[in-house]
Amino acid sequence: MTRNYASFPAIYELVQQVPEGQVASYGMIASLLPGVTARIVGFAMAATPDDSIPWQRIINSAGKISERPGMNRQRERLEAEGISFKKSGAADWSKHRWQGPGEDWLSKNGIEFMDFLAIQALWPG
Repeated sequence: MTRNYASFPAIYELVQQVPEGQVASYGMIASLLPGVTARIVGFAMAATPDDSIPWQRIINSAGKISERPGMNRQRERLEAEGISFKKSGAADWSKHRWQGPGEDWLSKNGIEFMDFLAIQALWPG
């Protein structure tokens, strides 16, 4: 599989829009970036260059932390930020789902607000 490493900086910039206490799915991030898939977002999160990128805030579409090395550290970081989890292990989307990037990011990336709302309507939660 070819990985689109060129998209990693754009992914990191967008992930930095997710504030403490909120989570987004890999697919939510991918839906806002042309040519990027949820899998590519996952690769980017696994390769974050430093802690300035809040990688822990990106989870799978079921609201769970994907099983892999480091998953316990991710959950600890999220809990420290106030993220609550259901008995199923899923984050509570109704309380913690990211609502999307700010207008400045949308404008800079050429996404009209109405188009963003159509994208957001497909997000989990």
